[in-house]
Amino acid sequence: MKNASEFTSPPSDYNVIVPDGWFALPLNPEDRDRGIVALADQQFRGVDNAPHIKKQFMREMQRKAKDAYGVGGTELYISTLSVGQLPLASSLLISIPGPDEWPDISDAHELAEHLASKSSAAAEDSQAEEVGVVTLAAAGKAVRQRRKEAPDPTSQLGSTLPNTLVTYYVPIPATKSWLLLNFSTPMDPLADQMVELFDVVAGTLHWD
Repeated sequence: MKNASEFTSPPSDYNVIVPDGWFALPLNPEDRDRGIVALADQQFRGVDNAPHIKKQFMREMQRKAKDAYGVGGTELYISTLSVGQLPLASSLLISIPGPDEWPDISDAHELAEHLASKSSAAAEDSQAEEVGVVTLAAAGKAVRQRRKEAPDPTSQLGSTLPNTLVTYYVPIPATKSWLLLNFSTPMDPLADQMVELFDVVAGTLHWD
């Protein structure tokens, strides 16, 4: 496993290790619907009296997958983990924004300053709590941003809890492109514990 600083040409791929129980949902249109059906069947296995909720869940997954694909998403993971009867709802979207969707910035510290300046003018329903530069063990320097976002009950199966979002912006070695790890959870009472898990997952990122 090479560190980011050892690459003199762009890596051919990346890898990240996710927990058992995180479902990999295909984003390409050819496989998307089949993956959503499989995820819904897994999530609602043994639940016979919730067809409306299941359909609503599938519609939300369809929207989430389409949106992810539209912003350069390469992988989308949905947590199916639970503690007792409590589902540990969370997701991870990995994406590579196109050059037209990204500021002309290649330095982590410069990007952190850019994001911090944007967050200071952000709306009250989406305020950045933390923006800073961190070093991932193999992937190198990255910008880590943690923020909260107001809930959207229409797309969260009625949840009125705010979303906690953690995004890692990681420069791809020997390129001007960035890899984004976008973590999200509506589990506000457990937000700090979920963020600890997100940080561990981000720390496994490495280039091939």
